[in-house]
Amino acid sequence: MKVDFIRSCCGSFPHVTETVQWEDNLVFKVGGKMFALMPLEPAAAWLAFKCSPEDFAELTERPGVIPAPYLARAHWVALESEDAIPAAELKRLLRAAYGWVYAKLPKKVREGLG
Repeated sequence: MKVDFIRSCCGSFPHVTETVQWEDNLVFKVGGKMFALMPLEPAAAWLAFKCSPEDFAELTERPGVIPAPYLARAHWVALESEDAIPAAELKRLLRAAYGWVYAKLPKKVREGLG
């Protein structure tokens, strides 16, 4: 799994935008709120994304999955390597991350997205 897989996966969700922030992080957003990010340069974490409190507790028990630095209090996890989570499961988790953020958007913002 590389940048192309993550871009393809996240880009398949409705109304997703991607931007580069903080110099070298590819950030995926819906309604201006981020749900996943991935460093474009080598870093300690390969990918970070939002998850439910239940998923956060379960995922951080796995090897290669850690609480995301600076974002863990908002239930974000970070993958230390590309193979920490199988591709099919990762796609499901990214879809859930998108859903969590979309659901928290103000009604007016959701309506503006269509």
